[in-house]
Amino acid sequence: MNTIKLIIASFSIGLLLNSCDTDGLELENPTELSPETYFENENQVRSAVNAVYANLQTIGMYSRNYYYIMDNMAHDNEGNPQLEANKRLFLNFSFDSSSELVNQLWDSSFRGINKANFVIGNEEKINAIPTSFMSQALKDKYIGEAKFLRALYYFNLVSRYGGVPLITNVPENGQGFPRSSADEVYNQIISDLKDASQTLLSKEAEESGRATKGAAYALLGRVYLYRKNYTEALNAFNNIYGVYALTDEYFDNFREETEHNSESIFAVEFDDDMGNNAFWNSTVSGEGPNEASLRGQSYGMFDWFNAYPSDDLLDEFEAGDPRFQASFYVVGDEYAGGTISEISLGRRAGWRKYQNYYKEANEDLQSGINFGIIRYADVLLMMAEAANEVVDQPTAIGYINEVRDRVSMPLLPDNLSKNEVFEAIIHERKVELAGEQVRFADLVRWGLASQELSQYGFQEGIHELLPIPEAELNSNENINSEDQNPGY
Repeated sequence: MNTIKLIIASFSIGLLLNSCDTDGLELENPTELSPETYFENENQVRSAVNAVYANLQTIGMYSRNYYYIMDNMAHDNEGNPQLEANKRLFLNFSFDSSSELVNQLWDSSFRGINKANFVIGNEEKINAIPTSFMSQALKDKYIGEAKFLRALYYFNLVSRYGGVPLITNVPENGQGFPRSSADEVYNQIISDLKDASQTLLSKEAEESGRATKGAAYALLGRVYLYRKNYTEALNAFNNIYGVYALTDEYFDNFREETEHNSESIFAVEFDDDMGNNAFWNSTVSGEGPNEASLRGQSYGMFDWFNAYPSDDLLDEFEAGDPRFQASFYVVGDEYAGGTISEISLGRRAGWRKYQNYYKEANEDLQSGINFGIIRYADVLLMMAEAANEVVDQPTAIGYINEVRDRVSMPLLPDNLSKNEVFEAIIHERKVELAGEQVRFADLVRWGLASQELSQYGFQEGIHELLPIPEAELNSNENINSEDQNPGY
């Protein structure tokens, strides 16, 4: 299959810039190209855009740290004794600005933003390529990909750190940037996604793995939902309602062989056959082959088993909900190695989602299962939430029932109150999207994080956000300790 994962590591210009230190900008190329002579043909444009995707695959982001940060804070996970100390901090909310995971998420995101800025900032040069070599639609499409990815990186940053430096050009010197307000960052995200939605291709017309028009509308709707602009959220989501479809089998969303299915809207591409020898030295840069995730090995109950599904999460599932069996392994279940007779450390369950045990008795360190960021079931439940907030309960219930009907769960009655619909959404998102890194953000934006997580150390007014990394405070002359998030 011709997918972006075949080419994502091919870009040879190393843009190693973060938000605070532009002395690290290196533009090296074995063919001795320079930024001044780049963007002369389609291959160069494509390679530059591929480099923007590469930072999604770093340890600092989706290949390792991100799932620990989000699943641990949400307590979808609990930690086994072998869980590394730097990840255990997120279970008990004892992290601070010195946390390497906090720093790596920040650093890798800004490096991805810089790569996107390199493409977007050269729009004039890209448009100057003769149309006989590269159509205008293709030029616009690639620039749209860069804008979508810049929006995604900034969305991860602003939703986790609050206001961050807003950088939309490749800096020309080593001067740092001050924090912008969260509103300013969100406005840029919305602008980028609106632009991208007009130029990106449909899923049917695009290579698997690349950003599409549907992905731009889905992320735009999510942004509006987080901003409590429910009407605009619905307007964005309506552009893709019915364009995508729930899979017949829920588990098809978490198997390698069925990952580019009708429900997948955007995912980080992984393929362990493509090479992963840069994994341990590509923590934030995105350079080199880094085409596999460590999630299977990290959560795998027959392997490292660093984390296991929490009792609170397991208890949320209704009796007979087939999503329980599709999400977890319990004693008596079959897997590629036979029948499970026990789970180590006496745990009730181990993760099945995103594990390779359906085809392998053990994980082989790297996993090629894509990391889903937005799928259609998530969109339907976000549409339900937005519809409920604009006091259209029947429509909201209909969206929830589409999700429940896929797994043959009893449908909700059509006469629920607004509060009853909201409670149904809380439940449905928790079970449908278990272990998919959305629960913590949901609790924060609903104002329920303290109620649900204070027993683990969460403090209201502090832990809604991560701290600004210590490395940023020390190296950026325009950000200091007075700019730190409250409580850190």
